[in-house]
Amino acid sequence: MRPTEHCGRYQSFSNRREFLRKAGAGFGTLALSDILASQELLAEPLQRDRRTDPLAPRKPHFAPKAKSIIWLFMEGAPSGVDLFDPKPELTKRHGQKMVIDVFNGSPGPLMRSPFTFKQYGQSGAWVCDRYPNVAKHVDDFAFIKSLYSESNDHVPALYQINTGIPRAGFPSAGSWITYGLGSESRNLPGYVVLGNSQGVKGGPINWSSGFLPAAHQGTLFRSKGAPLLNLARPDRVTQEDQRSQLDLLKDLNAEHLRKNASEADLLARIQSFELAFRMQTEAMGLVDLSTESAATRTLYGLDNDVSRNFGSKCLMARRLVERGVRFIQVYSDGEWDAHSNLTKNHSEHCAATDQPIHGLLTDMKQRGLLDDTLVIWGGEFGRMPVSQGGDGRDHNPHGFLTWMTGAGIRGGTSYGETDEVGYKATVDRVSVNDLHATMLHLMGIDHTKLTYFHNGRSYRLTDVAGSVVRKILA
Repeated sequence: MRPTEHCGRYQSFSNRREFLRKAGAGFGTLALSDILASQELLAEPLQRDRRTDPLAPRKPHFAPKAKSIIWLFMEGAPSGVDLFDPKPELTKRHGQKMVIDVFNGSPGPLMRSPFTFKQYGQSGAWVCDRYPNVAKHVDDFAFIKSLYSESNDHVPALYQINTGIPRAGFPSAGSWITYGLGSESRNLPGYVVLGNSQGVKGGPINWSSGFLPAAHQGTLFRSKGAPLLNLARPDRVTQEDQRSQLDLLKDLNAEHLRKNASEADLLARIQSFELAFRMQTEAMGLVDLSTESAATRTLYGLDNDVSRNFGSKCLMARRLVERGVRFIQVYSDGEWDAHSNLTKNHSEHCAATDQPIHGLLTDMKQRGLLDDTLVIWGGEFGRMPVSQGGDGRDHNPHGFLTWMTGAGIRGGTSYGETDEVGYKATVDRVSVNDLHATMLHLMGIDHTKLTYFHNGRSYRLTDVAGSVVRKILA
């Protein structure tokens, strides 16, 4: 047998059996290395090449405060003046007429909040009586009370808050972040959307990658039933058979890609097959919330019918962060769209989200995850100070509220104001571009430098605007 070079010197093998024994050990080591890498158990993870792995991690522009984002999205538009920003003038002028432009029908008179408010924490932040558990965290919050957007219709407003543009076809914030930074997780998507029971208005465009490579689009986890379909391999198909099928498919796709290099989506398709294969191991454990302790499940509200669904998604969000997922959006179930009977609508949605949000923030803080995770709460716009249908409120894009907490946020702060009745942002106004610029900044990204050339010009999440809201940063 010919000698084989080994560790810089030649070594001869006395017989075929010895060769197979030693070579077989090497093949086993290679297999073990791949298994350990797929489960992210190597002491030094294998380097990932962005040319073949679009989600391979990339360095930020500067040292980040946050490694991941959880966006608690209250679809339908909650009313800031009824939850966190009480307006004494509304109480004083209740029932008086006001000249105002509304989206839907004839405006009624000014309407006071049906809820009572208390001040909480050292910061003295006001919170309504329907959010008693969320109120325990106000000293960690930075309230932005002067947001504004361009559309008073849900779908374009959702597109704008998610993509920066109130039209379809543009990449979402999560897509921009994974495009800029990649994902720490090899076995899960970098961008996950925990959807709601009724379906988000505007659909998947809200988490689309737009003109960015398709690998950066959000992956939707369903709100009810199994979060991901077809995780389990059919009984008649072995893992070896599936791996062989994928290898053949990968070879065929790779050959096609070599001949058609301009088909950018083909690489994403190849990667999606590989990711789905790896997720069959990782995601089965991820979605099994029964492994959590009874105390944790209670903390998130899983033992209460009212809060179980949103609580399960908040718990899932924490588990995704632990596994290196970069961007998670958690949609509330139902809609905060209180055109009538605001008291019932907001009371129900507060009950569904209060304990889960408290549980998420408490759990994340105890585990040290809040130190490098940014958490955002808010909707696509706010609601009018005047009544609609007697006891509801119409859409209001002119002035609304969101809050942030976690990595890089100066807790116990409040930025910006709306006018005395909560109609329009008047002091330190914050655009959606500003909000996105601040998010990117906390992730270590200069929003003016995160660009993608498309249709003859460079695009960015913040378009040609946006400034970081530095006064809410630690």
